[in-house]
Amino acid sequence: MDHLILLFLLLFAVAFADRESQKKTQNLPSNNSSHKRLRRDWIWNQMHIKEEIDAPLPHHVGKITSSVRNNNAKYIIEGEYANTIFKVEETSGDVYAFERLDREKKAEYELTALIIDRRNNQSLEPPSKFIIKVYDINDNVPVFVQKVFNGSVPEMSPVGTSVTKVTAVDADDPTVSGHATVTYQVIKGDEYFTIDDSG
Repeated sequence: MDHLILLFLLLFAVAFADRESQKKTQNLPSNNSSHKRLRRDWIWNQMHIKEEIDAPLPHHVGKITSSVRNNNAKYIIEGEYANTIFKVEETSGDVYAFERLDREKKAEYELTALIIDRRNNQSLEPPSKFIIKVYDINDNVPVFVQKVFNGSVPEMSPVGTSVTKVTAVDADDPTVSGHATVTYQVIKGDEYFTIDDSG
């Protein structure tokens, strides 16, 4: 009888050890998950450049950078103004403008950044769009919206009676303080008439 009990305990111990071994195997990462592709990211700040820069071309705009580590990596930009107005230095990712920009003509440019392996032209990560904003300088004078404004006032009208309204516009960026602010002044006839900031 003792032999039977001993045999039963031995079988139970072997079965328990086999079950624990199976549990450990299930908890180990599979080969498939250990070879998952690491997520990579484009890294850059907002790109911007002042309009009408009075310095020799090209003008440095910014830098596109990827977390990809590959000695054969090459940066490329695409888009309507890529490789004409804007060019990228293929090893560093530095972006340059090869023309003086005018914000009043175009305030921002949308381009696409790519990083490829120069040996086989395969993309090393998905392309990403980025915007270059052109910052305003106060380089425009206000312009009246028409050549002549006619006004009239009945005689003996009280002081402060409205005679007419004039309007001028400034093409500079209205979101930049003071750049598109228009003020008015009467330079002839100011002994009879005044004008306020609304025209």
